[in-house]
Amino acid sequence: MMIFFITFGFFLMVGAAMAVGYIFQNKTLAGSCGGLASVGIGKECNCDNPCEKRQQREKKAALELNLQNRIDVKNL
Repeated sequence: MMIFFITFGFFLMVGAAMAVGYIFQNKTLAGSCGGLASVGIGKECNCDNPCEKRQQREKKAALELNLQNRIDVKNL
């Protein structure tokens, strides 16, 4: 029974260490399979208007795409 408690305590310590490390990275949880975007769903909800944060992200992505696709003397 003592081995069980030692093993259980070890797993708790490892889990706590991983949780603390993840918290300090300030990242959101993300799946490895691509999530909803891999099945063609652009957003989690069915609302017509996306939230302000998503609108800002989409605007920023569109500007970056525009800068990459523009024709410039350097690109010729």
